Amino acid sequence: MHKLDKIDRKILEKLQQDARISIAELADAVGLSQTPCGRRVKQLENSGFIAKHIVVLDQKKIGLPMTVLVQISLERQTKEQLKIFESGVALIPEVMECYLITGSQSDYMLKVVTRDLDHYQQLLLDKLTAIEGVNSIITNFIMRQPINKTAFDLSHLSK
Repeated sequence: MHKLDKIDRKILEKLQQDARISIAELADAVGLSQTPCGRRVKQLENSGFIAKHIVVLDQKKIGLPMTVLVQISLERQTKEQLKIFESGVALIPEVMECYLITGSQSDYMLKVVTRDLDHYQQLLLDKLTAIEGVNSIITNFIMRQPINKTAFDLSHLSK
């Protein structure tokens, strides 16, 4: 297991802000030369700290302005039923996140993006309710998102 130090943490913080930063710029920002900086990035990737490099799109500009949180309750909470639900929901492209939850009447919480209310209604009727074992669905429409982070706070990793 790779143990993180201050420089690793700085590298991760910078990459969370801009995954397209060049190794030269990153090395300068963290106080290393390019070769050792590149090696550290590779080591962070190989050890799983960096899961992937992505581009975050503007949801409104790509025509999916509506975010919906959907709570799903299943008829039964058996391993087989959970697997059936998770396999079914994985095939729905509008589902961005899926969480198995506790502390609620629901079994799952989904984050869904849609074009509009009609699109969500079609998805609800044609896809979500069609998954075997779905007992009930509660829909929560997001009015606005005052906080939207993609970067984790890493201050607990090293001092």
